[in-house]
Amino acid sequence: METWMDAIVKPAAAEGLELRRVPVPKPGPGEVLIKVHKTAICGSDVHIYKWNQWAQQHVKPPQVIGHEYVGEIAELGAGVTGLYVGQRVSGEGHITCGHCRNCHSGNIQWCIDHIGVGVDRDGAFAEYVCIPARNVIIIDEKLPEDVVAFFDAFGNATHTALMFPMVGEDVLISGAGPIGIIAVGICKFAGARRVVITDMNDYRLDLARKMGADAAVNITREDIREIMQKQGLTEGFDIGLEMSGSGAAFDSMIRVMRTGGKISLLGLGNGPISVDMNQVIGKGLTLQGIYGRKMDNWHQMSYMVQGGLDLTPVITHRFHYTDFQKGFDAMLSGNSGKVVLDWTKK
Repeated sequence: METWMDAIVKPAAAEGLELRRVPVPKPGPGEVLIKVHKTAICGSDVHIYKWNQWAQQHVKPPQVIGHEYVGEIAELGAGVTGLYVGQRVSGEGHITCGHCRNCHSGNIQWCIDHIGVGVDRDGAFAEYVCIPARNVIIIDEKLPEDVVAFFDAFGNATHTALMFPMVGEDVLISGAGPIGIIAVGICKFAGARRVVITDMNDYRLDLARKMGADAAVNITREDIREIMQKQGLTEGFDIGLEMSGSGAAFDSMIRVMRTGGKISLLGLGNGPISVDMNQVIGKGLTLQGIYGRKMDNWHQMSYMVQGGLDLTPVITHRFHYTDFQKGFDAMLSGNSGKVVLDWTKK
């Protein structure tokens, strides 16, 4: 067993990341060591790269980052049963306390004392990552690793999109980041009638079209109400998925929802966002905050891909981990979907 490994590290409290040699973690009792095959870059990894306010509040350099990955079990800690070395796996990125009210009720995504892999502790942008056995997700060998690499983000999209019944509904998604683009495919797969997505980035709007969006609207030059008319929406949208974190986008969404509509809120803003409560109350809207994934979302993701949901159009860039800077440059440019890093040796 190797004792040192390559890892992408946040070296200091400043912009940037660094490829370093660090010790291979040793699994303790109840833990599993995973040999990483593929990883994907998340928006939160970009926040850590840029060292914005959110990153400064969570990450303590020097630290290995990354939380979207797929690999195989390399070693089992003492007391671990039901898993075996060589098994293909991924991992739920929120390590929970197991004893708060939400953990006891099965809502671990709301655990008050959770710890984030690659955020609050060393992560998966490395040749090996160590997590508790209860966080290990067994992955079917038939699923493509490039797609499984971003199941964590797929889970956010699944949790958001499937919070409310989708069959026959008209859906508005604000924000064509990778999670919003993935949500387009989920909504269509789950039976939505019309899926409309809005953004200001033409590159990503084009990706959303490839994922099946009925309309991909650049709000800088198109009128959402005209698009609604063309799509045959007479009363407004039934379901809204707010992925942008933009106050203006959220306000626009509220105004085009039908009476009795439902909105899932995933996008985090840079600060407080004002809400027109008269619209919310007058329309009887339901607002549901979304955080992380429910554990059942992992099963739903596997089953959707096995059932024909094709997420490969979301992948726009692939690099070896030694070229990680090119991957982050692609993400920072805005002209990317999911960026996958390969951790196998050249």
